[in-house]
Amino acid sequence: MLSEHTIQVVKATAPVVAANAEAITRRFYTLMFTGNPEVQAYFNQAHQHSGGQQRALAGAICAYAANIDNLGALGPAVELIAHKHCSLGIQPEHYPIVGKHLLVAIRDVLGEAATDEIIAAWGEAYGFLAEVCIKREAEIYEEQKSAPGGWNGYRKFVVEQKTPESEIISSFYLRPADGGPLPTFRPGQYLTVRVDHPATPTSPRNYSLSDRPGLDYYRISVKREPAPAPGAPAGLISNYLHDHVHPGDTLEIGPPCGEFTIDPQKVKGKPIVLLAGGIGITPLLSMLKALTHHRVKTPVYFLHAARNSRLHALGNEVRQIAAEHSNVQAHIRYDAPLDDDLARGHCDSTGLVHAGFLREFLPTNDADFYCCGPKPFMAGLFRGLREWGVNDSQIHFEFFGPKQEVA
Repeated sequence: MLSEHTIQVVKATAPVVAANAEAITRRFYTLMFTGNPEVQAYFNQAHQHSGGQQRALAGAICAYAANIDNLGALGPAVELIAHKHCSLGIQPEHYPIVGKHLLVAIRDVLGEAATDEIIAAWGEAYGFLAEVCIKREAEIYEEQKSAPGGWNGYRKFVVEQKTPESEIISSFYLRPADGGPLPTFRPGQYLTVRVDHPATPTSPRNYSLSDRPGLDYYRISVKREPAPAPGAPAGLISNYLHDHVHPGDTLEIGPPCGEFTIDPQKVKGKPIVLLAGGIGITPLLSMLKALTHHRVKTPVYFLHAARNSRLHALGNEVRQIAAEHSNVQAHIRYDAPLDDDLARGHCDSTGLVHAGFLREFLPTNDADFYCCGPKPFMAGLFRGLREWGVNDSQIHFEFFGPKQEVA
C-alpha cells in the first residue's frame, strides 16, 4: 500500500500538477519517444497529432491524484487501461520506461516547485499503480491464452469476405489461417489489427466485433476515416483496409479485449437501451445480436443516429432483428437526411438526438443505457440522461480513440 506521507504529498501537489497536466504529458511523450523510440510503435500517431492522447493521459493523471486516498474508485479506469494495454501487447518492462520519463517531465515543467520529496512521492504513486495494472494485465493475458482456441500476441486470419455496408463502411469476415477454433468473446469487445503499412510504420488499431459471439468467424466493420482537419493525417489503417485488403488476404489479429460489454445471461428485468452514433453501432449491434440469440425477454430499445442513407450502415440487420423479436424496438434517426430518406423509410425520424427526443422514444428512464459514438454525440447523451435523472451507474459508454471526458 502507499505510505500516508506519499498520499498527503500527492494530494497536496495534485492541483499544481492538474494545472500543468497537458504541458507535462506533451513533454512526457517528447522525452519518451526520443529516449525510447521503440515504444512509439504502441501509440496511434493520429491521436498524438490531434492532442487527444496527451489530453487523455493528463485526465488519467488528474483522476489518479484526486482519488489517491480512495483507489477503489479507480477500478473501472484500471480495467479499461488493462484491456487497452493487453490489446497492444504492453509488457511489465514497459512500465519503468513510462515512469522514468513521466517523472522527468513533471520536474521539467514544474521546475523548482518539483522538489525531490515531491518527485519521490509521485514515483511511489506511479509504481503502485503500475503494480496494480501489471497484475490485472497478467490475468487478462492468461484468460486469453487459456480460453479454448485462445492465443496471446497476434494470429494470422484470412479475410473470407469483404462486404460494403455504406459508402464509408465495410465489414471484414475473418477466419483463422491455421484452421483452428475461435475463442468466444463478450459482446461489445474489440479485436486488434496489426498492419505492416508499406509507407508509414504505425501502431495497431482496435476495431469492435460487430457480430455475436459463438460463430465460426469474427466480423469487424470499419469506417474509412477522413482527415479530421486540414494538415492532419487521414485514418492510415482504415483507409489501407478499405483500399488494399481483399478476400483471400491475411491480417494479423490480436485476441478479443475490452471492458465495455454486456452479459446476456445476467440481464435482469430492467429495460436495456442501446444508443449508437455512426460507426458506434458496431459494439452495440454485437450486444443486440447476443441478447436476442440468448432469447432475453427484457425490453430492448435500439437507437441509431446516422447522417443519411448513403452513410448509414447495418441498418437492415437491426430492422430484421426488431421484426423477429417482439421485445426489441428499433429507431433510426438521420441528422442530415437526403431528400427522400424519410419518405422511402430509410429512417424513422430526422434531427439530432437530444434529451427531449429520448423522453419521447423511451417509456422510462429506469433502464440500463449502453452508448457508443463520437464525442459530441456522447457528451450530449451523457448530459441529457443525467438531466433526466438517470444514475451514472446505469450509463455505460465507450469512445473510439483515447478516452475523453463527457461529463
